[in-house]
Amino acid sequence: MNSENDRGVAPEQDGRASRWEAHREARRLDLLRIARKAIHRLGPNASMEDIAAEAGTSKSVFYRYFGDKSGLRRAVGSIVVEHMRSTVLEAGKTAATEEEGLHGMVAAYLAMAERSPNVYFFVTSLAHDPLAAEARGEEEDEEPLDTFFRDITTLMGESLAHYLDRTDRTAGSEQHTLLWPQASIGMVRAAGEAWLRMPASAEKPTHEELTDTITGWLVHGISGPSRKART
Repeated sequence: MNSENDRGVAPEQDGRASRWEAHREARRLDLLRIARKAIHRLGPNASMEDIAAEAGTSKSVFYRYFGDKSGLRRAVGSIVVEHMRSTVLEAGKTAATEEEGLHGMVAAYLAMAERSPNVYFFVTSLAHDPLAAEARGEEEDEEPLDTFFRDITTLMGESLAHYLDRTDRTAGSEQHTLLWPQASIGMVRAAGEAWLRMPASAEKPTHEELTDTITGWLVHGISGPSRKART
């Protein structure tokens, strides 16, 4: 008899649990959507109290769902950075040449960051070194940016290897080849973030101009292509 009761109650309990989990996830996603809008409007330093006020709730609700501001940053980052990662990788993988791939990846990265600089700076303002995470063996502590930079580094490394093989060139030692993608990512990020912080003016490069400039730095260095190559 007890076993029959158990069989009769279990599906109902499972159903309630499933509905509760679905409700909780829907509420979580709604809070993330509101948080992104609040950060976009208020800036990357918006407090949990300010964000909660935008959501029409108390900050204790955000703490319940995300733990603390770092947890909220990680949750927002998992959505924003994953979208950026897939967009940048797609641009690199579908290009016809290595240079076009770099150009497309830089353009996609800048476009995503420019869409909402406040949200970009919110999700990237971590006291965490994403490029060093793998070397430290901290996979369990991986941040959204870790996956982004690791995958971009891998793709750029593969593109460099293909380019060197196709053109019968060498970049020096294997260590130099391994460091180039990380150095390039650092430069793109630093230049892009400096550009985002520049006030609007006639001197500020457009998105397209900066994309061309950064791609030129990556391919030809600061001196650019030779005059002979341009003619």
